[in-house]
Amino acid sequence: KNLVLVVLFNWTVLNPIFSFLMLYLWEWRGLPDMRVLPSFHRVLLELIICVLVEEVMFYYSHWLLHNKRVYKHIHKQHHEWTASVSLTSLYCHPVEHILSNLLPPAIGPLLLCSHISVSWLWFTVALTSSLNSHSGYHLPFLPSPEAHDFHHLKFNQCYGVLGILDYLHGTDKGFRASKEYERHIMLLGSTPLRDTFPDVKKDM
Repeated sequence: KNLVLVVLFNWTVLNPIFSFLMLYLWEWRGLPDMRVLPSFHRVLLELIICVLVEEVMFYYSHWLLHNKRVYKHIHKQHHEWTASVSLTSLYCHPVEHILSNLLPPAIGPLLLCSHISVSWLWFTVALTSSLNSHSGYHLPFLPSPEAHDFHHLKFNQCYGVLGILDYLHGTDKGFRASKEYERHIMLLGSTPLRDTFPDVKKDM
């Protein structure tokens, strides 16, 4: 019940307010002509830049939220779920929702002055990625959720989205040494990866 109420508040109250403020900033920045669609190469380039901007902003905002002076007041709410489900991607303190959920994907299109079609495409990709990473399931042809599952299990591992900054900062060493890392691949067939890479059973 609490999960649903928090998610509804973030989605129906904070999201519209944030979207209105971002629209104001976009209008100030200058909106491109909606009638002229960008080229395929432009769309691809902007998506790549948006992914990298989100990686940087999410990693460092997420890392900051794990600071012991901040964690118990804000981010601890999100970590009430050690085994996440998709809805928990939006189950968080309002400050975290703005700082880590909304700003990182929004800044890329703002900086690039992206066409609205590119922005919608990017937001769809970013939201799908977040829901998938919290789903706990290896869905065919989607990125593995193992890294974020491991983060919810261990708390001090895997802060990023892509894993680039985790690798550079060494915040994925425990994950790379784990059984979960062997399953950290895209599912391309119908055989569950837990069957392909089963957990090692401890002797009783």
